[in-house]
Amino acid sequence: MSTISFDVIVIGEGIAGLTAAGALARHGLKTATLEAKLFGGLVINVNELEPAPQEDAVSGAEFASELVQANAELGIASIQEEVTGLTFDGDIKHALTAGGSYSARHVIIASGARLKKLGVPGETELEGRGVSQCADCDGPMYQGEDVVVVGGGDSALQEALVLARFCNTVHLVHRGGGFQAQQRFIEQVNDNPKIATIWNAAVENITGSRMVEKVCVRLAGGRIQDIPCAGIFAFIGLMPNSEFLPQQIARNDTGFVVTDDRLQTSLPGVWAIGAVRAGYSGILRDAVKEGHRVAETIREHCK
Repeated sequence: MSTISFDVIVIGEGIAGLTAAGALARHGLKTATLEAKLFGGLVINVNELEPAPQEDAVSGAEFASELVQANAELGIASIQEEVTGLTFDGDIKHALTAGGSYSARHVIIASGARLKKLGVPGETELEGRGVSQCADCDGPMYQGEDVVVVGGGDSALQEALVLARFCNTVHLVHRGGGFQAQQRFIEQVNDNPKIATIWNAAVENITGSRMVEKVCVRLAGGRIQDIPCAGIFAFIGLMPNSEFLPQQIARNDTGFVVTDDRLQTSLPGVWAIGAVRAGYSGILRDAVKEGHRVAETIREHCK
């Protein structure tokens, strides 16, 4: 298996990874990014970034595309391969893929996170047929319909507000008795007559023949309620894309990578930024800041 060498390898082409790679290249470091899926990460399907990472940013796709274009002009190698492992030979790190091995003294883990699934009957079977996790993409398909949104954080409330532009009623199902979201989103949801919140409830199953037809929820006290609907959107948290990492890299109980205040992991020369990192704020502006911070720190190491 042939090995291609770089100064720095960035695993992941989300906003944090793209930002870090661009900053590193501007510092004169030979940099590569590796990405198994579409660039941009979780923001790629967001039509309106709120809060926006910069004044002229409009949609997630546009913002990510601008970063990709700028990185290409800087000569950054964008390698569309999935990283399956990370090995070490002294100070040299090797990112392994099905197509080869890529080595560098510094590796930035920017592999991001993915939305959690509900894990209930009917979710997998009806995925793409009413089960969705992108209100911006699929909202117009539910014009005049009733839908269910599950969750109580920023993402769930923002998606409910997007869906309310198109839908007749948005049933917002939350397992708790209060939202864990920014106050401005809570106020917008409470003021929207199209959004009906169901507190202290959990989804039991999703049913339908060809498309989603009904969501069954269990209320406090055990009572079951059926919600006729055409779609369901779950935003119940994130899972880190960290399964490919070796055991030597410390993670917390939920799999997010642990770093020090310089964003370095438990292995010297391996760094973590963005949504894969324990302690990341979840704010896109901070992903950009972390990308610049880690690039500057690595530049100092490479002097």
